[in-house]
Amino acid sequence: MEQVVLVDERDCALGYEEKIRVHRTGQLHRAFSIFIFNSASELLLQKRADSKYHSGGLWSNTCCGHPRPGESVNAAAARRLHEEMGFSCDLQECSTFLYRAQLDHALIENELDHVLIGHFDGEPQPNPNEVSEFRWLNLDRLRDLIAADPDAFTYWLDAALRQTEFLRTNCNHSQGARC
Repeated sequence: MEQVVLVDERDCALGYEEKIRVHRTGQLHRAFSIFIFNSASELLLQKRADSKYHSGGLWSNTCCGHPRPGESVNAAAARRLHEEMGFSCDLQECSTFLYRAQLDHALIENELDHVLIGHFDGEPQPNPNEVSEFRWLNLDRLRDLIAADPDAFTYWLDAALRQTEFLRTNCNHSQGARC
């Protein structure tokens, strides 16, 4: 059983709980969202595999996940990026935000989400158990697609785009993970 780290709104650890139970009860927990950009300033998106326990078949940012007990956010992000997308790169934490959302299968996301960015110009090798498709898009086009069909995208992708100004103004994506 995979456990996640329960936190308060300041990201202070309060304990651990089984991941699916946390998503059933809506307890606040630590998470991360990774945004990988290429030299053309395009974001690498993934379409979540249909078999995922929630939000299957939806487009999302490059990778998401939860640190395990005793695991740092950066270590967890590097681990999941390799597990899901099949590559590694330097990651830089740029922001955090809180969000709560009702998901499919009667699950609730209530996360303090750490946002990390990185740079990669290679060809991802996604794990088909995690990712059904991927594509590169610039942020303006992505925002247009989300506005036209929000149900095709994960809630947290839109929340990150709305709540983390760095995705528009503070990071030089073409120069790598610098904020």
